[in-house]
Amino acid sequence: MLRQEDVDSFNASRDSLDTTELTGGDYRGRDLRKMNARGLDFSNAYFRNCDLSGIDFRETNLEGASLMDAKVSGVYFPAELSADEIRLSLDHGTRLRYTQS
Repeated sequence: MLRQEDVDSFNASRDSLDTTELTGGDYRGRDLRKMNARGLDFSNAYFRNCDLSGIDFRETNLEGASLMDAKVSGVYFPAELSADEIRLSLDHGTRLRYTQS
């Protein structure tokens, strides 16, 4: 559903979905605003040029995800993730590295 940018349907049915497929997903260029990311595992996901505006990732696994050129206005990132790490990923596409608590 997310690859088709159907965020409303994803949010409505996310508790009954097999969310293991989100890990390592390729979401290039998708508009994912309004997505409920709480508790999801987006480790090693690829978010190049995505619109992630306003998403709360504080309780989301983003270890190894790449944010190259993503729109991140108003995004809440996990507290363990440093601003430098986010900037490197946005500017150069590096994978996010941090230790989850």
